[in-house]
Amino acid sequence: MGIAEHRYAPPEWAFEFHGHRCPFMPLGYRMGALALEHLQVSREMDHTLHVICELGEGHPQTCLMDGIQAVTGATFGKTLIEKTYWGKLAATFWYPGKTAVRYALRRDFLDAFGEQEFFAWRKRGIEPSGIPADVTDAAILWTLGQSDDALFDVREVQDFAYQPARGSFNRTACSVCGEYV
Repeated sequence: MGIAEHRYAPPEWAFEFHGHRCPFMPLGYRMGALALEHLQVSREMDHTLHVICELGEGHPQTCLMDGIQAVTGATFGKTLIEKTYWGKLAATFWYPGKTAVRYALRRDFLDAFGEQEFFAWRKRGIEPSGIPADVTDAAILWTLGQSDDALFDVREVQDFAYQPARGSFNRTACSVCGEYV
């Protein structure tokens, strides 16, 4: 079975948006798709769904965030996704009136995932676009072949408090440089 035939495989445009093929963007895509299903909401068109990613500074796995953005519509440009810099491979999905849900990659999965040849190349400093396509596709296919339960620890976050920032069309000139703020 090829990548495109898997239920949660990202469409080709998501790889193009992301800029390279790698296994973490599809993981984020799947995480976001499952969260939308769990919350029983559709892809965000406007400014309602918010995603709080727990990824860290300099994490090579931040490719997860592009997959989440692609499938959920909770994009950086709409200020619907943010990063906590906690260094975890997890994200909480919040929608008003719903119980927030947190998805985290399981340790057992990550241990087995790290054995993929793709990571030997990455550890040598090779960027994903420089890794042979067959090596990258093997890691993506292996990931897509795992069950949801093998990949993710899922829990509802009952007391999750989130208050989105209110948008404003107000502006004033900066007293130092004169640009509008």
